[in-house]
Amino acid sequence: MAQPSNRGKLLEATLRCFDRFPLDKITVRAIAAEAGANPASVIYHFGSRDALLSAAAVEGLDRWLAELAAGLTTELDSVPGDDPGARLTRAAAMVTATRSARTPLTRAYTAAVAMSLHDDNVRHTLAEGFRRARPALAAVLGLGDDDAGQDAAGLLLAMFHGMLVQTLLDDDLAIDGARLDAGLRRVNAAAGATA
Repeated sequence: MAQPSNRGKLLEATLRCFDRFPLDKITVRAIAAEAGANPASVIYHFGSRDALLSAAAVEGLDRWLAELAAGLTTELDSVPGDDPGARLTRAAAMVTATRSARTPLTRAYTAAVAMSLHDDNVRHTLAEGFRRARPALAAVLGLGDDDAGQDAAGLLLAMFHGMLVQTLLDDDLAIDGARLDAGLRRVNAAAGATA
């Protein structure tokens, strides 16, 4: 098995740091120490601490999506039919079940979004993450690989990320289970009424 590159080691170390430290305590030195790397390698591979934090946040979100996709595929393989509505409902339940374990990652992602307003590298990293996530989500939920499927995935990602931010502010703002289904039905009905 190939050894991970220094870049890969820094990403892995940063993901571990998300779970161990508050964001303001995750320094270049802390990441380098966790990775067993020279602090200068952060600048060499990522350009800045903030760019590394955002790259790690995107990597963590990509892994979470892959984990959800694998679980959803396994579960739905045992269910007859391929109903996108059932897939969405099940995916939402899986997000709810795994969300609290991803709170440090969600904090890092939210901070990266704020940083992206002032840092082109961070903005580019986040945008690339969305470009990868849209087709992956569209495929998992059976939304199609055309523009409408990509747009639907983009809207669902906006909802997902917005709910993550809201639950960071107050866990009571979570919408899941029957409330999620009812809310989505209401949005769908309103959209149908304006079409």
